[in-house]
Order: sequence, then structure tokens, then C-alpha cells
Amino acid sequence: MSTAIVTGQPVPGSSLENDLRSLGFDVRVAADAAETESLLAAVPADRRVALVDARFTGHPHALRLGLTDPRFPLAAVPGAVTAQPAARQALTRAVARAASAPARSPEGGAPALAVDSLADRVAGVLDDDGGAVHRPELGSLVATVPADPRARDEARRAVAAVDEEAVRLRSAVKSRDGFFTTFFISPYSRYIARWCARRGLTPNQVTTASLITALIAAGCAATGTRGGFVAAGVLLIASFVLDCTDGQLARYALKYSTLGAWLDATFDRAKEYAYYAGLALGAARGGDDVWALALGAMVLQTCRHVVDFSFNEANHDATANTSPTAALSDKLDSAGWTVWVRRMIVLPIGERWAMIAVLTAATTPRITFYALLVGCALAAAYTTAGRVLRSVTRRARRTDRAARALADLADSGPLANAVRRMFRRGLPGFAVPAVALLGGAAVVACSALTDFGGALPVAGALVYVLTSALAVARPLKGALDWLVPPVFRAAEYGTVLALAGKAGVNGALPAAFGLVAAVAYHHYDTVYRIRGNAGAPPAWLVRAIGGQEGRTLLLTVLAAVLTATQFKAALTVLAVAIALVVLVESVRFWVSAGAPAVHDEGETA
Repeated sequence: MSTAIVTGQPVPGSSLENDLRSLGFDVRVAADAAETESLLAAVPADRRVALVDARFTGHPHALRLGLTDPRFPLAAVPGAVTAQPAARQALTRAVARAASAPARSPEGGAPALAVDSLADRVAGVLDDDGGAVHRPELGSLVATVPADPRARDEARRAVAAVDEEAVRLRSAVKSRDGFFTTFFISPYSRYIARWCARRGLTPNQVTTASLITALIAAGCAATGTRGGFVAAGVLLIASFVLDCTDGQLARYALKYSTLGAWLDATFDRAKEYAYYAGLALGAARGGDDVWALALGAMVLQTCRHVVDFSFNEANHDATANTSPTAALSDKLDSAGWTVWVRRMIVLPIGERWAMIAVLTAATTPRITFYALLVGCALAAAYTTAGRVLRSVTRRARRTDRAARALADLADSGPLANAVRRMFRRGLPGFAVPAVALLGGAAVVACSALTDFGGALPVAGALVYVLTSALAVARPLKGALDWLVPPVFRAAEYGTVLALAGKAGVNGALPAAFGLVAAVAYHHYDTVYRIRGNAGAPPAWLVRAIGGQEGRTLLLTVLAAVLTATQFKAALTVLAVAIALVVLVESVRFWVSAGAPAVHDEGETA
């Protein structure tokens, strides 16, 4: 339960109190500032509390946006301000100061006060005190405190002139999404979201339904029959519709949660990679072994995402962030058709899943994977080349936070940390990604180009340990240092794929698929913790699973000392062990009170 304190004399004919109750607030009325302070002190400390001017006139959805979003400790719209329990002390102090201070216009970019409103004065004091007061974009929605009856009548006419529900439905859809999602899914999925909201369904329930639907689709694909493939394609699209619906429901009803952040951030990958496994199983039933293609698709897709994550983390708070390439990109965005072409080129999740669904139903798993690999490779080349051009042409100073994020994404373990202490100065900035790439290419090439069981992959892995330590020996603040984490991902995953393929025994590639899936989950979990400003996973977890260079070396040693059959068993054991450790820690974190209350708007890929 939340509490709203309506300040001032009630306005005849106002529906404000009913609107607040419909939003889940327990409404109390205060005649003046002194009574407001008294009522505020009486509200339990574990409740959200809002101060709303009794003269407020506007749309209920404007109040919903300003007063119920769980992501922001402090938020305000004209005539109303709210604080979650974590910010209650700041609100209490602001109320005390505002009650004794004369009316004035707040600073810090807040809207000027048209009339003397205690709620707006409190919001201004919070701004002055450095509080991060969130002010949502209202667009055509009305939120105002009229100064007199005439202004109130004008405001009410403005409210009546806007279709609030249409605005709410539009705002439920991402402002930036892929072509397929925008034109083939969102036009009707927003209404499914509203239907769910009116029946009390939560985004987490819809997310879970999307996962279950995708797993059923993977099961249908695993049958290896034409009917199963057709059903799998249809169900995959249905799963994607639900995947869009859960986010739209969260935005429509402002139901964001820590658990929802975790589910939304990880289930897309779980669904897609489970579907790859289903296709590979279905192909095997028909006598075609495509596990190497399935694993290759997972490796390529994961590396694509790490490129996006690393680049964004390296540059989102960079200072003096200028680039002719970025300016050209902005200019292209001014031409409508180029926006959609560029969004489709990167093969975002909507286009990718639509392609997979159609090819599954109409062709074979092998053709589906060939098309997926070619499409993702072209998309990766396009996006990576663009990011490299931006990086080498921009003049920017990377922050310590960016360097810390890249170091966390690198996932360096005890071996790399021990070796890098030997290199106090590190490498020149331009050499860091080159050395990382050289070492990664060495271990993958040694694993792929020699017979299984040889010692050369071990030598390549030892070189890789050295180069990976050199790459992170100093803070990653160079123009292209964001390439280091994706190079590490490609090296580790590529080594697993090469060794399993060279083992040549039935079941080795599926076991490798499971191992890469478990490690990739850990890497995605790291990304979303960083995005939530919660830091990387605990150091003990990284040590427990060896770090990327430790796992790579271990796999090459196991391949050298074990038979192919024993190596397959070792891959399976490693996959299960790593999956258990990272899942238990991830679940513990994301359901804890300290997890960030975010809902990933995410990249379209």
C-alpha cells in the first residue's frame, strides 16, 4: 500500500481522490503545510508516500507515470511529488524546508511554479539538495495546478481533448524497435498487454508464458518431422509476441520489478538457444548432425551482443564524445527509410526470429542455421565496423567507471590476475586489442588445426593466458579497448567448439553446447548487473569458475590428457557444475532486496 497526502482545500467536482485510490493510494487530506508534516510523520516508513496538490488537474495516467514507477526513489509531475521508502528522509527534510520557505521557482531544470504549490516547492527543494527527481515525459498528457476557476476549466477542457487511453497504449510500445516488431507485432501486442493488465496478469507471468511457449517450440522442432517444424515456427512467433507483450505490459501498468528485470534480461537468450538445441536434435533424428552449426550460431550471436555491450559501456559516459561517423549516422537517421534499413541490417531479434521461424517451417535445420550464420556474420561485420570507425574518429576521455565495466566484462580469472602483476606498465593503448586478438587466434587455431589429444592447443592456451593478462594489465581506456571482452568471448567459446569438433565422438558437441550456454549465462548476468549499476558478480564466483583464461587452459589440458570419450564426459561435468554455481548466485542476487529495480529497454538485437 502507498499513501497520498492531498494538500490544500478540496476542489468541488474534482475526481483527484478517486483517481489516487484507483492507483492504489491510501488517501489522506491535509489542510496546510503543518498538517502535511504531521500526516507524513505518521505514514509507516516502509510505504511509498506522495504529496499531491488538491488543485491538481490532469490525466490519471500522468499521476501514474509520476507517482507509481518503482524504478525511481524520487519522482514528480506538476502538482505532485513522491518518494519511495529509501528516499523518505529526503522528502521529510524537503517538506520541513518548503513549509517555512517562501514560494519560488525551483532550479536545476525543474518547471517554473505557476502558482504556490507545496508539492512543487518540495520538488524544488529536493532538486536544490541534489536529489535525483525523475520527471517523466508526459507528451500530450495534462498535469497542472490551475491558479483560478477559469484556468481550471481550461485545463479540464484540455484533459477532455486528449484520448488518454490511446496515449497510454502508444507509450507502452518501445520508441525504438526493429521493423518487424514495429509493423507486424506491436500494432496488436499492445492490446494483448492491456487485456493482461485488466485481468491482473503481471509482466513476469507473461515472460514465463513466453519461455514455456518457446520451450514447447523447441520440443516440436526436436521431433524432426515436417509437422513438428511447422508447429515450431508458429510457436516461436507466438513466443515472440508474448516477449513483446511482457515489456509493453510493464510500461502500460508501470509494473517493473527486480525479478522481472532478471527474467526479461535472460529469458530471450535462453529461449533462442534452447530453440537452436531443438533444431539440432530434430536434424539428428533425420540423420543430419548440425550441432557444430548450432553451437557456432550461439557463439556468433553471443559475441555480437558482447560487442554491443562493451561499446556502450565504454562510451555511454565518455566526455568530449565527438565523432564524424556519429554525426553521419545522425544525419542518416533524419531520412526515414534509412532508419529502417539500418535497423534491419543488424538482424534484430524480431527479424531474426521471423527468419528462423519461416525457414524452420519451410526448409531444413541445416539451411536454417546456414542462413542464420550468414545473416549474423554480416550484421556483426556491419555493427563492429561502424563502432570501430566511431572509436578511431572520436576524441573522448573514457571514465574510470567505463574502464571498470570493461574489466568486469573481460571476466579475467586468477591466472590472468597473477600474470598481469608482472607487467606494471602494460601495453600501449593501440596494442591492447591487437595482442588480445593475437592470443585468442592462437589458441583457437591450435585447437582447430591439430588432431585431438595433442599438446599444441595447451601451448596455444598458455600463450593466450599471457596475452590476456597483458591486455588487462592497465585500465581499459583506449579507443578500441572495448574490443577486448568480445575477443575473449570468441577465444573461449571458439576453443570449446574446436576441441569438441575435433573429439569426433557422438555427444561431444552437444556437451560443448551446454558448456558454452552455461558460461554465456554468466556473461549475460554480468552485463545486466552492470547495467543496473549493481557492479559485477562477486569475485569469489569468478574465481570459482576459473575466469575465461583459466577455463580455456583447463579445456586444452583435458583434451591433451583424456580420451575423446572421457573429454565428452568432462565437458558435461563442467557444464553442469558451472551452470549450478552461476544460476544459484544469479537467482540469489536478482531476487534479493539489493537488486536494481530496472526493466531492460534493451538493444533490439
